[in-house]
Amino acid sequence: MIIKHLGQRVGVFIDIQNLYHSAKNLYQSRVNFEEVLKFAIGGRSLIRAFAYVVRTKTGEERPFFDALVSLGIETRIRDLQEFFGGQKKADWDVGIVIDAIRIAPSVDTIVLASGDGDFISLVEYLKNQGKRVEVIAFDRSASKGLKEIADEFIDMEKNTDKYLLHAKRNLFNLKIGKINIRKTDPKPKWKNSN
Repeated sequence: MIIKHLGQRVGVFIDIQNLYHSAKNLYQSRVNFEEVLKFAIGGRSLIRAFAYVVRTKTGEERPFFDALVSLGIETRIRDLQEFFGGQKKADWDVGIVIDAIRIAPSVDTIVLASGDGDFISLVEYLKNQGKRVEVIAFDRSASKGLKEIADEFIDMEKNTDKYLLHAKRNLFNLKIGKINIRKTDPKPKWKNSN
């Protein structure tokens, strides 16, 4: 196992749908992706950070994508596929695997923000290439095999105040299709009732 240290070059891969649905199902809340990114970097040298997102026909999620980009995260966008009978699909697993393998020679550590067990083979491959692999996800929705094979598993459930956006704070909500983001509004604008 490669030891974690500040001199490492890091690549971060965020499975937005996986974390979004985990936070929604477990906590009826939303993920603070800024905090996820900060923790994933951990004072090390960020080479690249990717977020894998889905675009709907309405395009309502554009402000969310822009918010990710403003954090320094490159967005990989896939259109939501709609099939006969109403079934919808937007699977990013293969795209994440390809990007991680492509970036691996340029980094020492891969941080995978997902609990999806489909990534076990990817983690095995990256570790065999001499890479440190860290997984950050919600323990209750993360694959047991993925947690076990990672060099380090970071359980977001141990610090929900950090990784989730709670209504207790002075936040405004921006609803974007199935994805919601909340940002602190430094200058709230109040509607004049006169």
